[in-house]
Amino acid sequence: MSAGVVLVTGGSRGIGRAVVRMLVAEGRKVAFTFRDGEAEARALESECAGAAKAWRLDLRDRDRPGSLVPLIEDALGGIDGLVNNAAIRRDQLLAATPDADWDDVVDANLGGAFRCCRAVIPGMIARRAGSIVNVSSLTAIRGVAGQAAYGAAKAGVIGMTKSLARELGKRNIRVNAVVPGLVMTEMIADTSAEKLQALRALEALPSGTSPDDVASTIVFLLSDRARAITGQAILVDAGSTA
Repeated sequence: MSAGVVLVTGGSRGIGRAVVRMLVAEGRKVAFTFRDGEAEARALESECAGAAKAWRLDLRDRDRPGSLVPLIEDALGGIDGLVNNAAIRRDQLLAATPDADWDDVVDANLGGAFRCCRAVIPGMIARRAGSIVNVSSLTAIRGVAGQAAYGAAKAGVIGMTKSLARELGKRNIRVNAVVPGLVMTEMIADTSAEKLQALRALEALPSGTSPDDVASTIVFLLSDRARAITGQAILVDAGSTA
């Protein structure tokens, strides 16, 4: 396992929080971001006893990733792992979607991941080592009514992942995507019981998919154990696409 720092966006809750905890358990130094819920972020900092530090980040702030990365590296050391996990949703039928909502979802979920990648890549190239894991969504693979903007952005994340893997492979930097299925996190707390039941009905495994299930795949991809894996979109979905 590398000794470098891992930056996890959206690390204060859900899948991101599970990733932070697993990385700290493996002895990694972690920087993680939050947009809202500072109390949760500071509680996770305290839980990790100095091994993880939180910074505020709004994915739609186009200048923030470029200014944040030097702050993290000054405080903790060089970043050799990035997990683009933070995301927003604005569910509504496409015909009723205003331009502002479409732009926010695409700019945060795809543009934010792009800008975070761009901010860490120069340091990774200089060190000739790194692993980037972009968190996509099953909506990018199998459509969900009301999530056209979200699905489009998350499909773009997969396309960006594959092209970036080609760009960076010769410099010993790997880029992969993880595609979670239905994971019970705060992000889907407003989903109706009927919709959740319909989504769960597609799963082959009765246990479903937990944040830890997704996090373990992400942590594996960050590690040297995955040194021959790049440009892949790995589904962690309890077999719902089987």
